[in-house]
Amino acid sequence: MATTTHTVTNQPPPLVGYDVFTADHALTEAVERHLPLELLDEARQELSKLGTTAGSAQAQEWGFLANENPPKLRTHDRYGHRIDHVDFHPAWHRLLGHAVTNGLTNAWGRPGGHVRRAAGFLVWTQTEAGHGCPLSMTHAAVPALRTDPALAAFWEPKLTSQIYEGEELRPAADKTGVLFGMGMTEKQGGSDVRANTTAATPLEADGEYVLTGHKWFCSAPMSDAFLVLAQAPGGLTCFLVPRVLEDGNRNVFRIQRLKDKLGNRSNASSEVEFDGTWARRVGEEGRGVRTIIEMVAATRLDCVVGSAALMRQAVAQAVHHAAYRSAFGGVLIEKPLMRNVLADLALESEAATTLAMRLAAAYDSDSEQEKAFLRIAVPAAKYWVTKRCTPVTAEALECLGGNGYVEESGMPRLLRESPLNSIWEGSGNVQALDVLRALQREPQALNAFLEEVGRARGADHRLDGAIKDLLAELADLDGIEARARRLVERMALVLQGSLLVRWAPSAVADAFCASRLGGDWGSAFGTLPHTLDLTGVVERARAVV
Repeated sequence: MATTTHTVTNQPPPLVGYDVFTADHALTEAVERHLPLELLDEARQELSKLGTTAGSAQAQEWGFLANENPPKLRTHDRYGHRIDHVDFHPAWHRLLGHAVTNGLTNAWGRPGGHVRRAAGFLVWTQTEAGHGCPLSMTHAAVPALRTDPALAAFWEPKLTSQIYEGEELRPAADKTGVLFGMGMTEKQGGSDVRANTTAATPLEADGEYVLTGHKWFCSAPMSDAFLVLAQAPGGLTCFLVPRVLEDGNRNVFRIQRLKDKLGNRSNASSEVEFDGTWARRVGEEGRGVRTIIEMVAATRLDCVVGSAALMRQAVAQAVHHAAYRSAFGGVLIEKPLMRNVLADLALESEAATTLAMRLAAAYDSDSEQEKAFLRIAVPAAKYWVTKRCTPVTAEALECLGGNGYVEESGMPRLLRESPLNSIWEGSGNVQALDVLRALQREPQALNAFLEEVGRARGADHRLDGAIKDLLAELADLDGIEARARRLVERMALVLQGSLLVRWAPSAVADAFCASRLGGDWGSAFGTLPHTLDLTGVVERARAVV
């Protein structure tokens, strides 16, 4: 019924009914750049289909419903039996099921698998980020399990399966597809996992143990199995803990409570207790960190991809709003100051996407050079890209004004989610120190990193100057730990600048180098040099419906 008090005008239409993949120039170009020609047509079709669903009203509604109806823990059934069950809204299962059936847990066994999966993860995360946690851990468990050929032979086909079997817990042998979780941190240690106190007592059968202890953070507790760390007689060791044993009985996996988190509301993060919990050793005793480290590295890459996705969606919403909203005598996107803000945000988003996809491409390579490159590039990117997510999202929200501050816009959910990837899988200091360890112990990693950034030398004088300054800083080891954040930030920026100079349009590369590397930039977004081609940068970032 029409109201007689006012007519609604000057309100942008919702950003809905579009292909999230094809609307993202930085992402589509990265896929074309990093995939072999013979895979391109198939990958484009897959990603466009996924992108069309991601941009649909239905998928957006799933995202809202999954967050408005967070998971609920049921520790006991009506008769008092311990069940430790987590109930999820049907929208969660639709999101997770669609992701699994579209290959977002399947990167390791198909050509170009990491590039294709990373692109899909970046697209689909824009519908709702919380369900990305079990996707990430399931995908990342594969390299850890490959340290034990027998375990890998049984579990890997189920981990990479594109069949989603829902939340029903039953023996893994009876399931085609499974989900994995991870439990590393404990109350007393946090990121310092060597302080873990969970004890692993060997049983008579080789490789079998019982665990006694706890995990302070265990996400996605409805998963079929978990990789956890515990203290065996030979030291900190990696173990596989199934929720259901081979005979169909539930393993002892007591969910004490679900975390009440700032964001990531649709995902269940829990505290769990082990008390005579059966576990299977993965790798050798005392080598738990070394065994699980490849899983950690893969989830760190997903933190980069996930943050790039959040930034992309925030920027797309901001540019879309400004393209339709009029104020002070004209459309916002045509106002020089708003255009400066949008261009600045778009630079950050494109740099994040370009770097994330370059890392995914390195994972698809068998080259020792690429493996060495990842050793430094992953923690450096994880440090920087995830930290940029919150200020980008906050500024994008401000572009919508009061409209962006209300829940219906979706922007508050993006903002609440934005700090997550900077904290999970090792916070900023952990990443910075990890880079330092690689610099000190693995000279081939630094050589690979410098070779990568050096491929753009001579193309932009500001990039050349930044590389020179970085080399001087790397040569000075005095007070290196206290300077670690500053050093890693510069490394990430130089790497992003190198990639954009080589692959992005000149307007994007020029603006990035002038501001991030050349110092012609203020302390807030919207302070780019006014002489740059800001219109070109903004139009490139626009998602046209």
